[in-house]
Amino acid sequence: MNDYRRFLHTMTTRCARAVLGLLIVLSPGVSMAQSLSYETLDIDDDTETTLTIFPADGEQLLIWIPSYATPNDTVTTIARQLQKLGVEVWHTDLLEARFLPKSESSIYQIPDNDIIALLNHAHKVHNKKIYFYAESRATIPVLRGLHAWQQTSQNRKTFGGLVLNSPYFYVETPDPGKSAQLWPIVGVSNLPVFILQPEYSPRFWQLRDTVPALQQSGSDVFIQTLKNVRGRFHFRPDATDAEAHFTQTFGQLIFQSMKLLNSVNQKPRATKHLDLAQVPIREGKKDRYLQQYLGDPIPPSLKLPTLDGPSIDLRQFENQVVLVNFWATWCPPCVHEMPSMQRLSEKLIGDPFVILGVNIAEEESVVKTFLQHKVNVDFPILLDIHGNTMRQWNVMAFPTSFVIDKQGKIRYALFGSVDWDTAEIVNKIETLIKEK
Repeated sequence: MNDYRRFLHTMTTRCARAVLGLLIVLSPGVSMAQSLSYETLDIDDDTETTLTIFPADGEQLLIWIPSYATPNDTVTTIARQLQKLGVEVWHTDLLEARFLPKSESSIYQIPDNDIIALLNHAHKVHNKKIYFYAESRATIPVLRGLHAWQQTSQNRKTFGGLVLNSPYFYVETPDPGKSAQLWPIVGVSNLPVFILQPEYSPRFWQLRDTVPALQQSGSDVFIQTLKNVRGRFHFRPDATDAEAHFTQTFGQLIFQSMKLLNSVNQKPRATKHLDLAQVPIREGKKDRYLQQYLGDPIPPSLKLPTLDGPSIDLRQFENQVVLVNFWATWCPPCVHEMPSMQRLSEKLIGDPFVILGVNIAEEESVVKTFLQHKVNVDFPILLDIHGNTMRQWNVMAFPTSFVIDKQGKIRYALFGSVDWDTAEIVNKIETLIKEK
């Protein structure tokens, strides 16, 4: 077992054994979900938010802070599952309450006080154990709000923990060649945290770095890998049958996570009084284009077996321009751009140019079936079976591409997908081909 798989195995085994004892079989006496209700909560003098409440008679309350993209019907589907398990669910749209646009950058503008106000209101109306559930980038405002609440609250024993679905801990995906920056709050949080991480996501591979960052200030962190599902599995328009089925039982997994968190939340949790510096937030989405590489131009080692058997070493392509593309069959942008890469390859046939498609940690049979039935390419496909090469190349998103010149130096890179046979990209590559 490689180091990364061993790391995840250690983390998941630790919680899986405990979870086995927490599975619940509903008896006929358990009442069905009650009707939902609505309540207006004053967050401050100028702001109010609407709570959608899924009431239940159990001892747990889950406050759901969605990502900017999570649709309400998805929340309802999973909240109903939790209701049947006796968990009351509160859902609120803090972006709407603050009149903020539904975007990635807006989620970081949610004030700490919004989370504190929700907690204080929950304490006022209930004696239930309180948990938060957050998705994706909503992780950061929840962490910040809980940290601020811990500084002054006298009701810490009523807080059960934080359940995170595919959390995003970085400020943004960095420009090619630059290091990723974690939000400062990650390193000062001291909370019981359960991460539910889809396997088919770049964030799965980032856990080796993000989990230790969470743990350094005392957080107890558990991980459950969600096998064979992608990020946003619960509301993808292209959800597979497996993902749709998983969504119909996802509430049970959240419930089990809450139970396990409560088992480690009996200890006192000291928090640091820190002035968390403001981090500049990029407005809107990044432009995706083939840009100059800003890091060390000497590429890491790349020697991997191919789909056809023999290994390929990047060093064998001396005096050739090489496009190295990291991809996966479950990644829609990867699939979208591959036909244009094939067209680029055909356009430059006869020139000193080669494309190497590096598949990330998928079974050989899966890759072969994909190429036979979905996308037909004739450039070499390399198998990064354990994901080690991906990490050495600092791949933070799928797909990621690097263009290497005839002297063996990285000249261009791109995190994301593009159409590779556009005139702009072809001109850049042809310029490299012509260099001596």
